[in-house]
Amino acid sequence: MNDDIHLSVVIPAYNEEKRLPKTLKSINDYLVKQSYGYEIIVVNDGAKDKTADVVKSLMPTIKNLQLIDNKVNQGKGAVTRQGMLAAKGKYRIFTDADNSTTINQVEKMFPEFEKGFDVVIGSRDVKGAILNPPQGPARRFVGNVFNLMVQVILGLWGVWDTQCGFKAMTEKATLEIMPMCKVNRFAFDPEILILARRKGYKIKEIPVIWVNDLQSTVTIKAIFRMLRDLLGIRWNLMTGKYK
Repeated sequence: MNDDIHLSVVIPAYNEEKRLPKTLKSINDYLVKQSYGYEIIVVNDGAKDKTADVVKSLMPTIKNLQLIDNKVNQGKGAVTRQGMLAAKGKYRIFTDADNSTTINQVEKMFPEFEKGFDVVIGSRDVKGAILNPPQGPARRFVGNVFNLMVQVILGLWGVWDTQCGFKAMTEKATLEIMPMCKVNRFAFDPEILILARRKGYKIKEIPVIWVNDLQSTVTIKAIFRMLRDLLGIRWNLMTGKYK
């Protein structure tokens, strides 16, 4: 760990040339006012657009901005791990390129780390969470079904929102858990959480304000892929693949 870096912000990005500039400016505008050191790491997941060029163009004005430029698409799980392991912060958070959860909400996480929690995750399903605008009935139903699958298949009881893309970990937890992970795409979040629990790390779920994209949809194909990944994680747990 670099003692000067208190917080590392990792942003996995695939074809995000339009949304990234606003997100990066928003994150930097907040962090530059804080008393602690920080870094912002964008991990390009083999984007077909100008994602990498956009990040490079912002480096002169965002001094703590870094780019990991993968030329081949690997999946969100793979590049998130890559960014978290390349980071140097005492605390490391990964967040979405669409800025659906604003970075200032990380301040609610720091007190939980001080209490002894190792992994602190944003949640849209615990008391105090705000979705603006609210999700429609169909999206809520799909989310609830998936969460039930996660709890039943993996035994991840008591975690109500595994898919919110706003998760922070200590340096120690990151360096032990991330190298163990195997899921590159759909269900990498539950994999991180079940491995954290299996290794004895304490997980805290906190409410966040979530800017909901009503254009976002979940396809039946994606649901089956998630189920496949969950079953794969369960198999890996049963067969000792995570040693």
